[in-house]
Amino acid sequence: MLEVTKENFEAEVLKAEGYVLVDFFGDGCVPCQALMPHIHGFEDKYGKNIKFTSLNTTKARRLAIAQKVLGLPVIAIYKDGVMVDSKVKDDATPEACEEMIKKYA
Repeated sequence: MLEVTKENFEAEVLKAEGYVLVDFFGDGCVPCQALMPHIHGFEDKYGKNIKFTSLNTTKARRLAIAQKVLGLPVIAIYKDGVMVDSKVKDDATPEACEEMIKKYA
């Protein structure tokens, strides 16, 4: 999984062609840590069709706010630089995230 930062987010996500998943997580976010292994597993399954990335919002707070990420965890799907779908907080279960990924894979 590609770890994106505020330096390369635009190039890797906003200017990427096709679908890009972004796992927005934060230091000390227990639900984020619990979800992460599942998202990494989905990369093995769906990574041919969707680019998987993660962003540590603790190090990129302004970027996260600019992307309207106000609570964690957030698993978002981008297409051509636009967020087209997301699962937020309590909705970001492994099952719900996989269903969302399947729609775009």
